[in-house]
Parts: sequence; structure tokens; C-alpha cells
Amino acid sequence: MASLKHPASPGKLGALLRSSGYSLQANAKTKEGAEHPDRNAQFEHINTTANDFLARGLPVISVDAKKKEFLGERAAPGREWQKKGQPVEVMTHDFFARDTPAAIPFGIYDVGKNLGYVNVGMDHNTPTFAVGSIKKWWDKLGSQLYPNATELFITADAGGSNAFRSNVFKSCLQDLADQTRLSIHVAHFPPGTSKWNKVEHRLFSFISLNWRGRPLVSYELIVSLIEATTTRKGLKVRAELDESKYPVGVVVSKHRVANMRLERATFHGEWNYVLRPRTEAQQAADQQPPTSSRGAHSARNAYWKGVIRQQLQSGLSAHHFCEQQGLIYSTFYKARHRLLGKIGQSRPTKK
Repeated sequence: MASLKHPASPGKLGALLRSSGYSLQANAKTKEGAEHPDRNAQFEHINTTANDFLARGLPVISVDAKKKEFLGERAAPGREWQKKGQPVEVMTHDFFARDTPAAIPFGIYDVGKNLGYVNVGMDHNTPTFAVGSIKKWWDKLGSQLYPNATELFITADAGGSNAFRSNVFKSCLQDLADQTRLSIHVAHFPPGTSKWNKVEHRLFSFISLNWRGRPLVSYELIVSLIEATTTRKGLKVRAELDESKYPVGVVVSKHRVANMRLERATFHGEWNYVLRPRTEAQQAADQQPPTSSRGAHSARNAYWKGVIRQQLQSGLSAHHFCEQQGLIYSTFYKARHRLLGKIGQSRPTKK
């Protein structure tokens, strides 16, 4: 304005902008990036499956880990009622050392009962911790609420400790299925759609509101604030502190994977699958991994025979089946050729 020989104060410029329809605005997080082509179809699959389970009186739970919360007199977002001129005093800077205590709330939201269970971990957010939290929910609440249940439906995000690519997560769920004798159905939300998971907006959002403006100085305070969370629709939450250790870097052997009773759905089997409880003989075989190369070879053959059987039963071509299951076609082709021989499809060409 000054260069155009029209000097104006900042206040005047603000008034002119407002009169022209402008206002100060923060960035709006609305763009989710590229959408998966089957995003909506997976939403419909999850909704249809959940409604079927609820209609049959079976448990449907939504699970996820909330953001890690560091303990101490640290500034917390939000405001809370205090005496005028007497705000809660906290540290001016947040410095986190390697040994800074932290809480990892893992939430289980019961869709049918509108009940929440939060396992507050003190160690690492691992697949073992995720399934351990689900097991604690079943032992403390689920088995009492659903005494006759033979199936459980779990919805989870695509990543994190309950990632759809994690064999450790599936392995721990297999142990849970064996212990509870439940057929555990799992459906993962497509990547980038975690906010649609019900635990996010029916449990975690209200927990965050309940402890707004409150420095989280101890584990006991975190547990009490979580348990005090309620809503007008009757949400009740139970929380417990988990002092167990959950080491990182756990690896699942191919033998273990081959012995899981894992059934993948025809539609996006990488996102939708079932883990069935195993017999005592199957569990015993799992506890005795092969020590020889011959045993390892037999385990690999058993795994690929199961995959090939699923492909034949699905009615899909090998290419489409591998695409849906997230398998590398050349690897699948070699295994099928070794076990069954050529059955009418040309060998893939190298690109």
C-alpha cells in the first residue's frame, strides 16, 4: 500500500480484508492423499460384518493404541477451570530423555455395549502388547459379557502395533484363539483411514477431552482420568496399568507361520482374515519347530500347499489371487510349479 502512495496501518488493512470476506484461518487437515480404489468397498465389508456379528449377539471390538503420553509437569493442550490468576504451573520446556517415563494407552471399544477398556502400558507399543491388551479385555470383561461367544470380530488400523502386514500380530492372535477357543475375525481399515476406526471417535476423543489442561504427572492419575471418562450416551471406561515388559524385535519363524490356522478372505485377504483355534496336536507341532533342513522344507511345502489350495478354491486366476493376497507372483509360481507342475499359465517374464 505504501508503494502505491496509500499508507495504511495494520489495523486498517485488517479491517479492509475483513470487509472483503477474509479472516485469519489455520490450516485445515482435510486432504487424505491418494485413496485406495477399494476404500469404500472395505468400509462396506467392515460394516456388513459388524452388523452380522451384532445381530447374532457376538462381540465386535475396535482397537488401537493412543498417542504415547510422557509423564511429568509438562504443558497439556486445552484449558481447565482454576482460580483466577492461579494457573497450573508447568515446565517452560519439554525435554525428553531416553529414560523419561511414558504411558501407552491401548484401547478396546466394545461397539455393541458402548464400553471401553484401556490397558495403560509402560514399555513398548508392540504387537505382543496389542494382543496382550485384547486378552486382558477378554479375561476381565469380554468373557463375562459374552459367555456363549464362539467368534470375535476385531477392527483395527492398517499400521502400528496391529498392522495388517505383521506376522507377530497374527501369531499372537493365533495364541489367543487357542487359549479362548474363539474364531477371531480381523478386518483392517485401508491405509490412511484410521480416523474412521470407532475407537478413535467414540473413546479416545473423549479421553483427550477429559484430561485437557491437566499435566499427566503419574500413571495413577492417567488411569483415574481414563476411568472417569463418560459421555451423554452412557460410555463407561475401565482402565488398568500394565507393568509387563514387551521387548521389540520379536521375529516369527516360517514354521510358525505355516502352522497358523489362518484363513484369508477372498476380498482383500491381506486386510480380512480369520484365525481359528487349533487342536492340541496342531499346537504341539507348533511348539516343536523343525531343526533339520528337511523339516524346514516340509514346513514350507505345507505353507504353500495351503496357499495354493486357497487360490484354487477362490476361483481367481493366479495373478489376481496374488494381487489380492499381497503375494509376489513369481514366488507363488515357483512354489506351485514345484508342487503341482505347470497348470496352464506361462512363466512370468522379467521386466
